[in-house]
Amino acid sequence: MAGITDITSKTKKKTIILLTGMSGTGKSTVLGELSCRGYEVIDTDYDGWSIYGEDPRWDHGWIWHEVRMKSLLSEHIKGTLFISGTVSNQGKFYPYFDSIVLLSAPLNVMRERIENRTINNYGKTHEEWKEIVHYKDTVEPLLRDGVNFEIDTRKPLNQVVDELEKIANTN
Repeated sequence: MAGITDITSKTKKKTIILLTGMSGTGKSTVLGELSCRGYEVIDTDYDGWSIYGEDPRWDHGWIWHEVRMKSLLSEHIKGTLFISGTVSNQGKFYPYFDSIVLLSAPLNVMRERIENRTINNYGKTHEEWKEIVHYKDTVEPLLRDGVNFEIDTRKPLNQVVDELEKIANTN
């Protein structure tokens, strides 16, 4: 029937999907659309999911709060959960995810998005932009090696989210 959303795919078996990628690739925007479509979403950039360098195994930078993340990933028992983030210790959590998706975009697209966004100021200074370019060259290839899927986010948002729904429904 027109106008009725089929939410059975959102409430059936447990599925957990990680969305990862560089700053400016659209992770937060995609999560917002997934939330509008009725999915449970968590952006690990906020609400204490990530902490700054408190784990001695990592040099510095953002890492996931391991106790909180293990609890979240272990206790999710029904429906589809989309989690976004890019941190140095995410690989240790990969076994908890049904799929890991790299969201990617060219540097010029990332730059434009970062300059125009209003919620997150990261990347707007010259030093932060240089850091993002460095991570695009050094970290993104490492992420690519560990993912199941890659989505180029230059596509319209609805197409990106449709692809993520297909990935969720195949798990």
